[in-house]
Amino acid sequence: MDLNADFSSRVLVHSDDIDWLASPMPGVDRRMLDRIGGEVARATTIVRYAAGSKFSEHTHTGGEEFIVLDGVFQDEHGDFPEGTYVRNPPTTAHTPGSEPGCTIFVKLWQFDMEDRNQFRKNMADELGAPVNGVATAELHRDERETVTYSHLDAGAAITNNDAGGIELLVIAGTLREGGEALKEGSWLRLPEGKPLSAIAGADGAKVWMKTGHLVHAKPPAV
Repeated sequence: MDLNADFSSRVLVHSDDIDWLASPMPGVDRRMLDRIGGEVARATTIVRYAAGSKFSEHTHTGGEEFIVLDGVFQDEHGDFPEGTYVRNPPTTAHTPGSEPGCTIFVKLWQFDMEDRNQFRKNMADELGAPVNGVATAELHRDERETVTYSHLDAGAAITNNDAGGIELLVIAGTLREGGEALKEGSWLRLPEGKPLSAIAGADGAKVWMKTGHLVHAKPPAV
C-alpha cells in the first residue's frame, strides 16, 4: 500500500476528518497519514486503543517512535501518560495496550538501523524559556534528524528551513501555513527545500516537529 508516498510533494491531512480503520487487533483502530508497505510498513499513523485493548508481543525490527496524545499507553516498561514522547529503536520489543484507553501518533520503520537509543520524555518538562512567544524542547537529535516540541503564544511565528524535509503535527490549538488553516490533529509534511513559515491562531498552538528525515525515506527492509 502506498499512501502519500511522494516525498517531493507538500501534504496536509486533517486527521480528525478521516475515517478510523480497524487494525488486525480488536479494539485498536488507525488513521493512516502516510504509508509504504502492507502490515509491515514505513508508516505514520494515528492509533486509537479502546479501553482494555492490547497488541500481542512484537519486536520493532525497524524501530518505533510515538507521542501519547490522550489517555495512558501501557506496556511492560511502564505507563506513558498524555504528553509522553517515546523512542523504541530497532530490535526493541514490547506488548503494548491501554487499560483506560489512549490515542497515539506513531511512526514505524523510520530509524537508523544502528540506532539503539531507547528513551521516554515528558515533552512539556523539556520546554525552554520562550523566545518571541515560542517555547521549544529539543526531544532528539542525531545525524539524520531533529525532533522538537513547541508551545506558541497567540500570533507567534514558527519557522524552519532545515535541509532534508519537515514534518509537523498540531497537538493543540491552530496554525496558519501556506494560506491554509491547521487545527488540532492536522499533519503537515513539507519536502526537501520547502521552508516552514506558520503563525499560531488566537488560542496559540502546541506543535511536534521533525526535520531532516525525509531524504532517508524508503520502504521497510523485509
